[in-house]
Amino acid sequence: MIIVHHLENSRSQRVLWLLEELEVSYEVKRYDRDPVTNLGPPELYEVHPLGKSPVITDGEITVAETGAIFEYLIEAYDKGHRLKPEAGTQAARDYTYWLHYAEGSAMTNLLLKLVFSRLPENAPFLAKPLVKGISSKVESSFIDPRIAEHAKWWNDRLADTGYFVGDSLTAADIMMSFPLEAAASRADLSALPNIKAFVAKVQALPTYKRALERGGPYAYA
Repeated sequence: MIIVHHLENSRSQRVLWLLEELEVSYEVKRYDRDPVTNLGPPELYEVHPLGKSPVITDGEITVAETGAIFEYLIEAYDKGHRLKPEAGTQAARDYTYWLHYAEGSAMTNLLLKLVFSRLPENAPFLAKPLVKGISSKVESSFIDPRIAEHAKWWNDRLADTGYFVGDSLTAADIMMSFPLEAAASRADLSALPNIKAFVAKVQALPTYKRALERGGPYAYA
């Protein structure tokens, strides 16, 4: 039995959705964030040395990192090859790109945005104005333009079929759902209708909804 070590409001929500798409039985071990630090609990260190989520265990096998988990689950359980294009094709190469881009280039900018936006609230009282000024400058001059650049790339990619690879859902779309949901929650995407349509479409899927029921509250849904 697969066990998903699932942290609330986190990227591991995608793992639950993937398992629903694969129609694989699994259990959810849910962890709550610390209300002060917003970090995961110490119990996660008992599962993996870095104390991070998501992590899955499948019998004696433990897999961490979302991309690695996706590759493992697709290889082990996507017997009908429904969620990954045929190997050796351009679609397969595109699939690999988007699968790893989601946690690489895409999330880098969004994480920077989150960190710099929270710097002023964690700064000493007398330093808050200075820190706020620096943070705002970094966001406006570097982070926000990079996010806008990437968001336009997503919107353009979705223009033809509404998916990142081919004309039907793949695991790459499931991976990309988190950065798109995160961006949609932090930015005005009125000029990027394909992103809005993608988020609305996947969130309406029965498999997505079942994953939410299993995983509990998820701020981006």
